[in-house]
Amino acid sequence: MDGVLLLHKPAGMTSHDCVFRIRRLFQTKKVGHTGTLDPDVSGVLPICIGKATRIAEFLTGATKTYEGEVTLGKATTTEDASGEIVATKPIDRAIPRTEIEHVFQQLTGEIRQTPPMYSAVKVHGKKLYEYARAGIAIERPSRIVTIHELTLLDDRTVFTGENISFRFRVTCSKGTYVRTLAVMIGEQLGFPAHMSHLVRTASGAFTLEQCVTFSEIEERIVRGEGECLLLPIEKALFHLPKYQMHDKVAEKVKNGAILPLPAELQSLEGPVLMVNEKNKAVALYYKHPAKPHLFKPLKVFS
Repeated sequence: MDGVLLLHKPAGMTSHDCVFRIRRLFQTKKVGHTGTLDPDVSGVLPICIGKATRIAEFLTGATKTYEGEVTLGKATTTEDASGEIVATKPIDRAIPRTEIEHVFQQLTGEIRQTPPMYSAVKVHGKKLYEYARAGIAIERPSRIVTIHELTLLDDRTVFTGENISFRFRVTCSKGTYVRTLAVMIGEQLGFPAHMSHLVRTASGAFTLEQCVTFSEIEERIVRGEGECLLLPIEKALFHLPKYQMHDKVAEKVKNGAILPLPAELQSLEGPVLMVNEKNKAVALYYKHPAKPHLFKPLKVFS
C-alpha cells in the first residue's frame, strides 16, 4: 500500500511510537512521519507509507496551525506541563486583554527562538534532550522562524486571579517551538510561563477533521479497508504543478529518462508532478541544472 495516512495522533505517544504502530497495522516497514509532535501534543500527523515515504520532504516544510494554552506564573524544565517547575512568580496584577493582544502583535512575523533543552534538535551529533537528561548544559543555536498569525481565543477583557491561563491559535513555519512561544509570551507580560495544552489542528492543507484515530484505523483494517484510508501521492502533492503524459512518455518516465522540457513548463521553478493518463503519480521531475532545455527525474514512484 502506498499513500499518506492522516493520523490524529493521541497525546502520550511519541511520533516514533506512532510510526512503529502503523508499521504493525499495515504490515510494512516503509513508514515515516512528516514532522515530530511532542508526546504531550495531539493532532494532525501525516504518515507516509510505502512509496509515499519518498515525498515526506515535500510535506514537512508546510506551515502548521495549533491551538494551545499559556499558563502564567510557573516555568518548567520542558516549557510544557510535563516538566519540573523551575521558576514561580505570583500573579500580582490584572492583565488587560489589550496588553496580551499587543504582545501577540509583537511576536507576529519573523522572530528568533532558542530551542528548548528538551527537544530533538541536534548539537554536535547528539539531541538536546540527551544532554538535558544527562544534566549537561550546552549552548543552543537560535533560529529564525515565522509566526504567520497569532490569535487570542479567550473572550475575557481582563485576566485576573492567582492562576491565569488563556487559549490561543498560531499558524507558524516549520521549526517553530510553540512551547518556546508560550514562554516568550510570558516573558513579555513579565511572568514565567509554560504551555499547558496544545493540539495541532492543521499541517499545511491537512486538517484535524480529515484525520483518523488508531481505533478507526484498526476497525477499517479488520474490514479489509485499510488502503481506503491512504491519500494517494498525487492528492498529497496537490500543491505542486502537474504535467499529464500520454502512455509512451509515461513508460520513459518510469525508467527515469531525461526528457525535453515541455514549453509550458519553461517558466516553472521547483519540482513538477508527472502523472499518467489516469492522473496517477509516476514521478517528480525538475529542470536539468546544467541543461535547462531538459527535464530530469527527482523521484520515480513506479
